[in-house]
Amino acid sequence: MDQKKRERLMKKYENYTSTRRSQATMTIGRGGGAMAKNAMGKTGKPKNAWSTLWKLLGYIAEERTLFIVAVVSAIIHTFAMLIASYMLRPIMNAFLYYDPNETDLTGRVQGLIGGLAMMALIYAVSVFTQWLQQRLMLTVSQRSLRKMRADLYEKLQTLPVRYFDSHSTGDIMSRFSNDVDSVGNMLNTTLIQIICGAITIVGTIILMLYTNWILGMITIIMTPILTMVSRGIMKWGRSAYSKQQKNLGMLNGFAEETITGQKVVKVFNHEETAVEEFEFLNEELCEAQIRAQFCAGIMGPATHQLCNISYGITACVGAILVVTRGFDIGGLTISVNYTKKFNRPINEISTQMNTVFSALAGAERVFEVLAEEPEKEDENLQPVDSIKGHVVLDNVSFGYKPDVQVLHNISLYAKPGQKIAFVGSTGAGKTTVTNLLSRFYDIAEGTITIDGVPIEQIDRKLLRSNIAMVLQDTHLFTGTVMENIRYGRLDASDEEVIEAAKVASAHSFIMNLENGYDTVLENDGMNLSQGQRQLLNIARAMISKAPILVLDEATSSVDTRTERHIEEGMDALMENRTTFVIAHRLSTVRKSDAIMVLEQGRIIERGTHEELVALGGRYSDLYHEIAELD
Repeated sequence: MDQKKRERLMKKYENYTSTRRSQATMTIGRGGGAMAKNAMGKTGKPKNAWSTLWKLLGYIAEERTLFIVAVVSAIIHTFAMLIASYMLRPIMNAFLYYDPNETDLTGRVQGLIGGLAMMALIYAVSVFTQWLQQRLMLTVSQRSLRKMRADLYEKLQTLPVRYFDSHSTGDIMSRFSNDVDSVGNMLNTTLIQIICGAITIVGTIILMLYTNWILGMITIIMTPILTMVSRGIMKWGRSAYSKQQKNLGMLNGFAEETITGQKVVKVFNHEETAVEEFEFLNEELCEAQIRAQFCAGIMGPATHQLCNISYGITACVGAILVVTRGFDIGGLTISVNYTKKFNRPINEISTQMNTVFSALAGAERVFEVLAEEPEKEDENLQPVDSIKGHVVLDNVSFGYKPDVQVLHNISLYAKPGQKIAFVGSTGAGKTTVTNLLSRFYDIAEGTITIDGVPIEQIDRKLLRSNIAMVLQDTHLFTGTVMENIRYGRLDASDEEVIEAAKVASAHSFIMNLENGYDTVLENDGMNLSQGQRQLLNIARAMISKAPILVLDEATSSVDTRTERHIEEGMDALMENRTTFVIAHRLSTVRKSDAIMVLEQGRIIERGTHEELVALGGRYSDLYHEIAELD
C-alpha cells in the first residue's frame, strides 16, 4: 500500500479513537500490566484530591471501628514480619555459626528449636493479622460502597429532568459501575497496602542502618537510581501504549462499522476494499502492540537486574566487612535479605498510587452527582383534593438556557375532556409545552394553571400522578406483562390490568404470548413488535386513571396499519380525559377540538382541522403535502 493511501486511511479512521477509547483502555489494561496503568493513569487524576479524599473518608467513618481494627492489624502484621526477619541474626550467630570449642550440642539444638519456634509464632501472628485486616477491610469497603451506591441512586431520583437531558445514560451509568468499582478497588486492598508499605519502608531503613550503616546506605543510594530507570522505561513505554490504544480504537471501530453495515458492503461490492483496509489497520495495530508489549516485557527484567546489582554490591561489601571488621554472619544475612525486599514496597506504593488517583477521580465524579441541585422543594402549596383537567397556559415563555428562548408567549386552554393537538416542524417547541405541564422544567414567564391553581402551588407528586404520558420511545421494564401494565398504578388488581389491556386493544396479542400476562419481558420488550410495546404503554396509561393525558408522537415509529390499531386503543384512552397530542401525522389530530400550529416557539395558527385547512396557511400546506404523498 503506497504512503499516500496509508496516510489517508490513518486520517480517515482517527475519529474512531475517541469513541473506542474506553474499550481500548480496558483491553490494554488486561494485557499490559503495571506499565499500562502508569501510561494511562495520567488522564484519571482528580481535580481536587484532598476534598474528594475527605468526603470519601466520611463513608469510611461510618465503619470507623472496623477500619481502626483493620489498620491496627495491618501495623501488627508489618511489625511482626520485620521482627521475624530480624530474628534470623541472633539465631544464626548463636546456634549456627558457633565456637568450635563449644561442645554443648544439645543446648545449641534446643536453643535453635526455641528460636525457630518463636519465629514461627511471630509469623503466625503476622499471618492471622493479615487475614484479619483483609477480611475487615473487605467489610468496610463493601459497606461503604453500598452506602455510596444507595446515596447516588437516591440522589438521581431527586434530580430534575434537565440533568438527564444534559447527561448521557452511559455517563450516568458509569458512575455506578466504573467509578464506584474503582473506589472499591482502592478500599479493598490499596489503602492498607500503602499503609503497610510505608511502615515497611521506614522499619526496614531503621533495621538496616541499625544492623550496619554502610550496607544500609548502599541500599538507600541504589533505590533512587532504580526508581529513575523505572520511570525512564515507563516514559518510553507511555507513547507506545498510547499508539496501541489509538490503533486498537481504530480497528475496533472499523470492524464494528463494517460488520453492522454488511448489507451495504455487499450491495456495493466493497468486500475487497473492506478487507484491504482491515489488513492495513490490523498491521498498524500489530506493530504498535509489538512495541508496547516489548516495553511492558522489558520493565520487569530491567528492574530485577538492577535489584540484583544492588544485592550483589551489598553482599560483596558485607563479605569484606565480615573478613576485615568482624561483621557477624547473621547481620550480613539479614542485610542482604532486607536489600532484596526493600524495593518491593516502594514499587508497590508507586503502582498503587495510580489506583488511588483513579479511585479519587471516580469518587469525584460520584460526588459531583451528589452535589447536584435537586428539584426545588414545593412552596406555598394549595390544598387540592382532586384534579379535573382544566388547563390554561397564559403568556408562557421558556428557554432551556437563560439566553436562548424556546417558547414565546404561548397561550391556550383546554377544558376537561377536550383534545388539544400540537403540530409543527421538529424543534418548534411542541414537546417543551408538555414538559412544562408536568413540571419537568419550570417556566420563565407567564403562568400555567390546572383547575385555576398555578402548577407551582400543586404538590409535584400529586400533579404528576394526575398526568399520564404515552411517548414515542416506549420503555418496558424487566418483569411480566402484568407488572409492566400495573406500573401505571401499583395498587391495581389483576382484573383492572386485564380490563385496561382490553380497552387498549392489547389483550388479544397478550393472550397469544407464551405465558400470557405472566410472560417475562426483558431488554425493553425486544421480543415484542414496536406496535405491541406501544399498546402496553397505552394500557399502562389507561390504568393510571389520570384526568390529563399527553401523547407525544405515540405512533410515529409504526406503520400505518399498526397505527390504526393503536389509535383504537388511544381513542378509548382519551375518552373523558383532557388530552394533549403531539404528532407529525395529521391523521392523528383531525378529530382534535383545537389544533395549535407551532413554529420557532410561537403559535402561528390555531383552530379545528376544517378551519385551518380553509385558512390556507401553514397547516393547510402540510395537509396538502401529505395528501399528495398519499
